[in-house]
Amino acid sequence: MSDAATSISPSKQRLRLWLRLLRATRGIENGARNLLREEFDTTLPRFDVMAALYRSENGLTMGELSRELMVSNGNVTGIVERLVDGGLITRNTRGKDRRTSQIALTPEGRAFFRKMSRRHETWINQRLSALDEGEVDEAIRFLKRIGQSAERTPR
Repeated sequence: MSDAATSISPSKQRLRLWLRLLRATRGIENGARNLLREEFDTTLPRFDVMAALYRSENGLTMGELSRELMVSNGNVTGIVERLVDGGLITRNTRGKDRRTSQIALTPEGRAFFRKMSRRHETWINQRLSALDEGEVDEAIRFLKRIGQSAERTPR
């Protein structure tokens, strides 16, 4: 460790780590937003909704979708409406309860998402190609520990 790093308090170093994580995340996220907009005329939130639905072959309720994405129902409603209007997802009432809708990808939506997800994966792979497999595995373990620490730590 350099002399400069040892003179900085652990608290300041953790703050620096947070800022680096944030900068890296924002850089990749902004690039992904641009990719989706330019190549697929869609948004990252729409991609996220479609990804959640793609993982669930039988579809999800609005509540399940909101929990999966960790956002409120209100945040998802407009996105779902636009995807329904575009023919990429369906919304059907679930059983006799007309208040509960089941949302699922249409066959066209599944095909479109597969195409987007392959391109997205290629793009992410290119952006992180400076890391070898061992570094990627180490980073995943490291970020998992950060997430666990954040979840355990009281406000």
